[in-house]
Amino acid sequence: MWWDERKKIEPVKKDDKNGKGAKPGKVDKKAERAAARAKANEVPTQPEAGDPLGGSYGDLPLVASSQATDRVWTPIDQLTAEKDGQTVLVRGRMHAVRGKGKSAFLVLRQASSSATVQAILFVDDKTVSKGMVKYASLIPRESIVDVEGRIAKSPNPVESCTQTEVELKVTSIRGVHRAGPLPLELADASRSDAQIAAAEAKGEKMATVSRDVRLDNRVIDLRTPANQAIFRVQAAVSRLFRELMIQEGFTEIHTPKLIGGASEGGASVFTLDYMGQPACLAQSPQFYKQQAICADFGRVFEIGPVFRAEKSFTHRHLCEFTGLDFEMQINEHYDEVLDVIDKLFTHVFEGLNKQHSRELAAIGEQYPFEPLQY
Repeated sequence: MWWDERKKIEPVKKDDKNGKGAKPGKVDKKAERAAARAKANEVPTQPEAGDPLGGSYGDLPLVASSQATDRVWTPIDQLTAEKDGQTVLVRGRMHAVRGKGKSAFLVLRQASSSATVQAILFVDDKTVSKGMVKYASLIPRESIVDVEGRIAKSPNPVESCTQTEVELKVTSIRGVHRAGPLPLELADASRSDAQIAAAEAKGEKMATVSRDVRLDNRVIDLRTPANQAIFRVQAAVSRLFRELMIQEGFTEIHTPKLIGGASEGGASVFTLDYMGQPACLAQSPQFYKQQAICADFGRVFEIGPVFRAEKSFTHRHLCEFTGLDFEMQINEHYDEVLDVIDKLFTHVFEGLNKQHSRELAAIGEQYPFEPLQY
C-alpha cells in the first residue's frame, strides 16, 4: 500500500537543522561541562589528589577495633583559656558549619557535657589547604568528627558557644561518621513555648517540632540541651538518693518484679501469663522491704521500676515509673523516719543546685520552673 512506502518524517534536532549530525566537538564540550558541574557538586570524603596536606583531612575507615593507639581525646568543656597554646584532639558532633572562600567556621558539640566550642580554618598552605577547607565546609551537621588543633584565646567572646573564651585553630579534621538528612532541626526542637509566643506576638512564625515527629526520631530529639539535661538530672537524683541512704546505714536490695499475686490489692495490677500460670507485675516492693526488716537488716532501700494499671483521663499516666523506696525499723517514734526524709531531700536538692546548675539552667530555658527552695 502507498502508506507503507511513505518516508518517515523524523523531527529536526536542535543541532541537526540541515540534516547533519551534531558536531562531535560540541557534544564533547557539553559532556565535559556536565561532568565538571557534577564534580563541583560532589561532596568530598577524601583528600584532593596532589594536596600536600592531604594527610590532615578525610573520612576515617569504620572503627573495627583493629588497632589501639595512645591518642588522648580532650573533653570540650575542658578547653579553657588556661590551656592557651596547647594542641588537643577533640571528638564531637558537627553542630554548625559555615564555609566561605578560604575560611571555615565550625561549632563542635559534645553531648556528655552539652559543651560547644568554635573551630576555625584559614587557608595558609602550611597547616590548612583549600581542599581541607572545602572538605570541612561540606561535612553534614550532626556528623561525628575528630578535630586536632591549637587552643587560642578568642579576641572577642564567642557568644554562640559554651566555651566563650577560646577557639580551636584546626590543623587536622577527620570524619568518623557522616550524618544523613535530618528529619528535624535541633534548634526548632529546643525552642520554648515562651519564645514561640513572643515571635507570634511580633507577627513572626517560628518552626516547631510536633510530638509525633519527636517520638518517631527520638534519637535525634534526645540530643537537645534540655533533654540531655533531664536525663542527667534524673541520674543525679538516683545517685544522691543512694549516697544518703548509704551514709545513713541502709542496705540496697533488689526485689522481684514478676510475682505470683498483687502486692497492693488487685484493682490496679497488670496481669500476665507466666508459662501457663497467672502472674503480676509488682506494684510496690513494700512486701519485700518488710520481710527484710523482719530478717534483721534494720534499714533497706531500693531504686527500681513500679507498675500500676491505673486508668487515667489525662495525657500523663503512672503505669510505670522508677520508685525510690526505703524502709527502716523504728526504735521509739516515727520522727526517726521524718529525720531521714529531711536529710534526704536536703541532700538531693543541695546536690542538684551545687553539682548540676548547668543542667538545671538548660532545662529552665526550654521548660521554665521555679528554683528549688527548701
